[in-house]
Amino acid sequence: MFLKFLHHFFLPHESNNHRPKVLHHTSLMFFIFVFLVGQIMMGSAKANFGDVLGAKIDVSVERLLQLTNDERQNKGLRSLLLNDKLSKAAFLKGTYMLQKNYWAHNAPDGTTPWVFIRQTKYDYVYAGENLARGFTNSSDVVKAWMESPTHRDNMLSTNYKDIGFSVLEGKLLGEDTTLVVEMFGSTEPMVLGSQPEKTIPSKEVLPQIALEKVINTPVFDISLVSRYVGIATLALFIFIFVIDLIIIERRKIVRLVGHNLDHITFLFMILLFIILFNRGSIL
Repeated sequence: MFLKFLHHFFLPHESNNHRPKVLHHTSLMFFIFVFLVGQIMMGSAKANFGDVLGAKIDVSVERLLQLTNDERQNKGLRSLLLNDKLSKAAFLKGTYMLQKNYWAHNAPDGTTPWVFIRQTKYDYVYAGENLARGFTNSSDVVKAWMESPTHRDNMLSTNYKDIGFSVLEGKLLGEDTTLVVEMFGSTEPMVLGSQPEKTIPSKEVLPQIALEKVINTPVFDISLVSRYVGIATLALFIFIFVIDLIIIERRKIVRLVGHNLDHITFLFMILLFIILFNRGSIL
């Protein structure tokens, strides 16, 4: 009985008019309804039970500094020193972005990143800024910056001697996110022909400043669960469409409802998008 049900539900047969029941319009509408209700319920659970159901996040200044200096050391460059004035400037910039609700280097009112650096009395000759949001760990932040030519140029520039970070949580552009601001600077002009300073391990400068970090370790990582459920569901439907296409072709069954190949291609593109692009953004 159970095998007959599975056959009727997942495989083309006379009992389902040679179309798996799971691919009928009524079944698809039911799955869409369940998906939408599930998303609403998970969003509500995340908001009300964040300690139990939420996204696992571990982004810290200590780790960001270490990874940034690791990249520089791999290129034979000196480590950057964590600077409290640049860290304060990064905090001011991040706070301003959350208050004004914008995602850009320059605010809609024209405020530039350099305004926040000057507010901290850091007399820079060179300065730069990297931004990131929506990442769940420090490694992915630095990796994304290093994969972008303009951000990588900042991280590996010989013009900079100091660095500052701020890691903040808040609502930006309508969604809760983790915002990372990275500020670079130097108060001295680069002297042509000068020898690089001796590399200073990150651990020697960490105790100077109270480091920011955002760590959230819920019992269930609902974002990860939601992603895996979505991937598994799409993969299942792709598999059903492929099996349906093979059986129909082999049996030479003619039916009005077709376009399986189009459906497979469309679902496969969505699946690739979820797998490859499910991460934060940088600026």
